[in-house]
Amino acid sequence: MKRTIITIDEDLCTGCGECIPNCPEGALQIIDGKARLISDLFCDGLGACIGHCPVGAISFEEREAEPYDERAVIANIVRQGPEVIRAHLAHLAEHGEEEHLSEAIAYLKEHHIPVPEYRPTAPHAFTGCPSSVARTIERPEAPSPVSTPSALSQWPIQLHLVHPEAPFFREAHLLVAADCTAFALGGFHAQLLAGRKLLIACPKLDEGQDVYLEKLSHLFAHARPASITVAIMEVPCCRGLLYLVEEALKRAGTEVPLSLAVVSIDGELISREEIAL
Repeated sequence: MKRTIITIDEDLCTGCGECIPNCPEGALQIIDGKARLISDLFCDGLGACIGHCPVGAISFEEREAEPYDERAVIANIVRQGPEVIRAHLAHLAEHGEEEHLSEAIAYLKEHHIPVPEYRPTAPHAFTGCPSSVARTIERPEAPSPVSTPSALSQWPIQLHLVHPEAPFFREAHLLVAADCTAFALGGFHAQLLAGRKLLIACPKLDEGQDVYLEKLSHLFAHARPASITVAIMEVPCCRGLLYLVEEALKRAGTEVPLSLAVVSIDGELISREEIAL
């Protein structure tokens, strides 16, 4: 599996900041007058920032995927100065990456580098796009008497936006659902979503199916989910979502209990079956 990461030409970069609001992962910041990729762990490689650089200072680098190495990353960050270190630590904290954060701080202490004070940005003030800020959603034990409670327990949910190494996916029960299923099935939350982490996509209309395959393969290999349920509509084109998940599991080399739930156009859950890989 190859991984695509953006690179920044510091000689060309003017520090204008045009790229910052267009990085959905919030992985870019202007520090010391230059755009900096403060953690490639959170760079999804989609390149939303590239078209917004007026001087062409941002480009793609594609390389074979390797396990994320925080010590290697922080070693590179250190060379860029204390403000980049501070931003990197805060970014890890914002995304709940406590293990990586501990590794980074340990590296700094081992090399007698001062650990700067860092404060994670509050979700409402996040410097990236709020649509992709990873977060866990807490639900009250007692549902509201005036509305049907939601079973959604994490954000984001759209497959292009999720980060495959988000901590809430680890050993979780996953629901990979076609977009239309939640609108067609009135009991979607109670019947399918409860107790599962959600990923949504349209196998017919969404662009970047190859990106979906790479991301799912990475997610399955890293998270080692407890189970995967694929929810699709009864229309033939929707079955492509199941094929996508099956291929991603093969590439990941991960054995996971897989099941399929099919929703009819008139809003009934018409079948559930175990899928043999």
